[in-house]
Amino acid sequence: MHQQFHYDVAIVGGGPSGATVGTLLKKYQPELSVAIIEREIFPRDHIGESLLPPIGPILQEMGVWDRVEEANFPIKIGATYRWGRSSELWDLDFLASEAFQEESRPAQFKGQRTRTAFQVDRAIYDKILLDRAAELGCDVREGVRVASVEHERDSVSGLKLDSGETVTAKHYVDASGNAALLRKALNVPIDEPTTLRNIAIWDYWQNADWAVEIGVGGTRIQIMSLGWGWLWFIPMGPTRTSLGLVVPAAYYKQSGLRAAELYEKAIRDEPRIAGLLKNATSEGKIQATKDWSHLAQRHYGTNWFLVGECAGFADPILSAGVTMAQVSARHLAYTICEIERGDHSAEWLCQQFDHGQKERILTHIRFGDYWYTANSQFTDLQQFTADLARDAGLDLTPAKAWAWISQGGFITQDLRMGTGGFSITGARKLGEFLSNLEVDLAVERNNVFHLNLEGATLNSVAVYHEGRIYKEDSYVRGERVLPLFSQALMVFEFLRREPRLPHFFALLQDLAKTDPFVAQALSEVPDTLEAMVNDGWVKASYDPKLPLLRRNKESRMIHWNRDPVSG
Repeated sequence: MHQQFHYDVAIVGGGPSGATVGTLLKKYQPELSVAIIEREIFPRDHIGESLLPPIGPILQEMGVWDRVEEANFPIKIGATYRWGRSSELWDLDFLASEAFQEESRPAQFKGQRTRTAFQVDRAIYDKILLDRAAELGCDVREGVRVASVEHERDSVSGLKLDSGETVTAKHYVDASGNAALLRKALNVPIDEPTTLRNIAIWDYWQNADWAVEIGVGGTRIQIMSLGWGWLWFIPMGPTRTSLGLVVPAAYYKQSGLRAAELYEKAIRDEPRIAGLLKNATSEGKIQATKDWSHLAQRHYGTNWFLVGECAGFADPILSAGVTMAQVSARHLAYTICEIERGDHSAEWLCQQFDHGQKERILTHIRFGDYWYTANSQFTDLQQFTADLARDAGLDLTPAKAWAWISQGGFITQDLRMGTGGFSITGARKLGEFLSNLEVDLAVERNNVFHLNLEGATLNSVAVYHEGRIYKEDSYVRGERVLPLFSQALMVFEFLRREPRLPHFFALLQDLAKTDPFVAQALSEVPDTLEAMVNDGWVKASYDPKLPLLRRNKESRMIHWNRDPVSG
């Protein structure tokens, strides 16, 4: 007998994005009926094992931090690279390794652990997340495939399952990864805003050595350029490691080698990785997939949403995929909850979700392109950055485009470089490190800063906090947004009072003595001010009668590798 089941929300896919949407929907509106339809039976392997620090607050919010910590995944302190103009190893750390304090595990989400991430075995990690969704009341259906998506124009009318059952819902969520079941059924076009066309080939290994052990359970992933491709080396637990090769599809075709042969060649060509594998055994599960970036042109419709990889994918060089998917999934859960409450316009909520997700993914696609070009000669990098700047609506010479990108040309609405959390200072220091060039910041060569709101309009943007979406004022001028909240609002208000930099900082420092928020945000003020100058919200000038901001030329986060030689 044919059965039909109706839910408030039907989610296709039980990976991290689907499980995050389901869990947060049930946390904040437990009365909603939510189904998660997953074709696999967990646990199952999946690549995308390296996370970024913004994942911590989401795991805490979902109520799974303790379970993820108890799984004894390696703590990700950062990454070690062979990349750029030099063949020497260098590190990009979330937290300086010498500052990482030894503490027993499992540990709580506080202190230094708010600045680190995890390297996870996705078979275990994804099951923890999906089990949490079920625990909170989601109807999780594993081992069930969506046979067809029924739809009329832009509206989904039902999901036919291979069991013969039909699922209908008020809201449908496509979290099906690269299968993109709803997106493809609804013929949503995708853009491929990059010339990079890579494939990934990977396997899992038992008993590989870690390149470095930091404190209790801490380490770095290894990203090793081969010239013709690059290797990732990601310990996922005490004994299991993910090792993958990313290579241009054209090179793979021209090599005449099978995927397994090219993978073995890459290991032979990289002595550091080969040394870590000297006592290891391959699990013999070599897999391959195309690995190029894309972005859906629409992320919502009449009664449906896209989230995770089906909405867009950025090259894995930045390790942003899973973290980015869960950040977007959190925003989507909030969006659906607010649509149900009816306090905000549903169209405005959807537009805010769509804009935020597109910006997040496109930022990583562009920054990924930049990262790849930083592995070539600087003249090539200059011209490529000019093309990237033009894509962002700026007509800059190659030299000026390099300065723009190195000074935070991809800074987003929250004044950070996407989910990876690169501040302007971090982006500049990375650019200097990769190119061996020094780039000055506007806040370092000027000392008078006047607000410039000419031609701007005041609009509302969404701020996502503790299960609710709040409207916050922002100035908008073309594609540029100046958010009037957090440290941006603080800088905005104080510049109104005092445009001279020394006096401006004196006012802030005086207030920091009694205001904890100002005290905490003070170190980020130069980055925020620089972002406002770059986007035209502030005009900077130099007064010879006033001192300049003193620059700290050292970076504890980006430095040459100092680990003991392995093997």
